[in-house]
Amino acid sequence: MNENKILHVMILDKFLAPFIDFVDENFGRENHHYVFITSEKYEYGLTPEHKVEFLHTDDDIFITLLDYMKMAKKIILHGLWRDKVDILLYFNQELLKKCYWVMWGGDFYFPEKQTWFRNQIIKNIRNFITLNIYDFEYVKNKYFTFGTLWKCPFYPKNLFKEISTFKVNQKLKILVGNSATITNRHEEIFNLLTNLENKEFEIYCPLSYGDKIYANKIIQLGKLLFKNDFHHIDRLLTPQDYLDFLETIDLAIFNHNRQQGGGNIISLLGLGKTVYLNRENNMYDLFKNMNLIFYSIEDLSNGILKLIDQNAKFNNISIVQDNYSEKESSKQWQKIFND
Repeated sequence: MNENKILHVMILDKFLAPFIDFVDENFGRENHHYVFITSEKYEYGLTPEHKVEFLHTDDDIFITLLDYMKMAKKIILHGLWRDKVDILLYFNQELLKKCYWVMWGGDFYFPEKQTWFRNQIIKNIRNFITLNIYDFEYVKNKYFTFGTLWKCPFYPKNLFKEISTFKVNQKLKILVGNSATITNRHEEIFNLLTNLENKEFEIYCPLSYGDKIYANKIIQLGKLLFKNDFHHIDRLLTPQDYLDFLETIDLAIFNHNRQQGGGNIISLLGLGKTVYLNRENNMYDLFKNMNLIFYSIEDLSNGILKLIDQNAKFNNISIVQDNYSEKESSKQWQKIFND
């Protein structure tokens, strides 16, 4: 890696190959270098054509990556996921001044579950990238940190598309959760759905991402309760295929007890779909303050599913397009890259 480049430190994840494409298309490759903290493998849409570098051994991390970080103009940390990177930064804290942390959620929620080194890095880092002001407030309160908030819709590719007509399936298609993690709390929603007056619906659960043991448990329960009306997705779809799938959904229910599933929720609202959120997810307050129209999980307790009307659909589509478009994201990333 040459000096004065922007160094991106990444893990293999479905969001990151599209992000590299986004940066290539909007800013070019000349000033950016991408490092994945893993052995060489091509998954989640990442291909050899992306021309990234893989680092995973101790020498890779504590010698090569350290050299790269010292040479870099700035360092973009796409989540805090690797203990070795935390340790490297802890013992080289002068680097934290030029680190910009893209806040994912799982890397900082529930501080008591994070490592001591992770706690120290979050406490001392000085640049935070998120569009969710409540995540920033959470980190400030829980980790006693301070710094600059960069409000940015950070992974914008394939987030939504133009919709000209709205079609509701005769048998409602309901999306439950976004992944195979326990914070989705699928069982609570399944119990609510079994008590609905109208049983004319099908359930779809994306379970390709997360804990396989938990996924199998949810598949078994879903089939037991809903028989042939339960469908699970156990393979990773391309971002475009997944967006096409979301377009077929009528209604989505997210029962997370923390900020999670943001990309799914934004996509669905931007497609004019009805969404139910748990109030424990701070995106509930974020979206309410943005004047997006959706329902609370508590609204399901009366046994009736509600769909938003046409005016609410157009309202949500307009707000999502204004705040989460690729154009808006490019503008905000430009500010970060030029800082």
